[in-house]
Amino acid sequence: MSFNALVVRKDDEGKTSAQVEQIELDDLPAGEVVVTVEHSTVNYKDGLCLGPGGGLVRDYPHVPGIDLAGTVETSDDVRYSPGDKVVLTGWRVGENRWGGYAQKARVKADHLVPLPDGLSTSDAMAVGTAGFTAMLAVMALEDHGLKPGTGPVLVTGAAGGVGSVATAILAARGYEVAGVTGRPETADYLRSLGATQIVAREEINETVKRPLEAETWAGCVDAVGGAMLGRVLGQMKYGASVAAVGLAGGAGLPATVVPFLLRGVNLLGIDSVMQPYDNRVRAWQRVASDLPMDKLAQMIQPAGLGDLPKLGADILKGQVKGRVLVDVNA
Repeated sequence: MSFNALVVRKDDEGKTSAQVEQIELDDLPAGEVVVTVEHSTVNYKDGLCLGPGGGLVRDYPHVPGIDLAGTVETSDDVRYSPGDKVVLTGWRVGENRWGGYAQKARVKADHLVPLPDGLSTSDAMAVGTAGFTAMLAVMALEDHGLKPGTGPVLVTGAAGGVGSVATAILAARGYEVAGVTGRPETADYLRSLGATQIVAREEINETVKRPLEAETWAGCVDAVGGAMLGRVLGQMKYGASVAAVGLAGGAGLPATVVPFLLRGVNLLGIDSVMQPYDNRVRAWQRVASDLPMDKLAQMIQPAGLGDLPKLGADILKGQVKGRVLVDVNA
């Protein structure tokens, strides 16, 4: 039985194009579990894979979609049975393996996580890799001592996918949240998620010669990197931590070791792709308990498979606010 998938193809001249096609179950890659996909989402990596590939896609034709959630159809692994609700993020699915932009996916059982109680498949994909990463960042900050009442927590790139979810989670847990954005029109949106302070990008995006500034932030979820991260490190309170989750502002880090040596600042790297199973389960359970569903609903932009080529281009330009929820059956 054929089903819909968004297939990216590359022509003889190296140009790529993406369109919805009918494919067969036999076209799918090897794996122990076949999932009837219900929802997916759009991340920065998806934007790359929908276009020229960004070095992520090895072979064409290709089905992108680094996230998926749905129902197990068949399983050769005892951990999963038909009817189980599951979620998949990371493991380079959608990059070097076919992903979630199809109505069915065949995946490795090791890559799946049971959908936690209290979350639907649409909830899970409104969260997606971006929100999962945000939860990992909050967990890491709290594991390193962050507590409500210790001062404001900075979220850079706050109107993006990671930043939106991080803002909502932190605010719901009682933190004072300062959201950094370069889009003034998103200020009301960020306040609706719980941000109590809006910081203009230009206020914090320039390199300064002083290695230390006034101790301002009790913690930080940084999706930007580059000069902004270098600046933020010098503004952290004593013993505070920065969870680094992205590099929208560049991969370089114009900084000194002084904040680490004189203030005991911690720089925590957050990777969502290769996270061990137990920590994935912990993070998804925390999402179910800590992320206000009414706030999540405010972040959502609905889409179908046919909308994805344009949305992929938009997210690469920084023009997507919040989270895109893809209904693969729409």
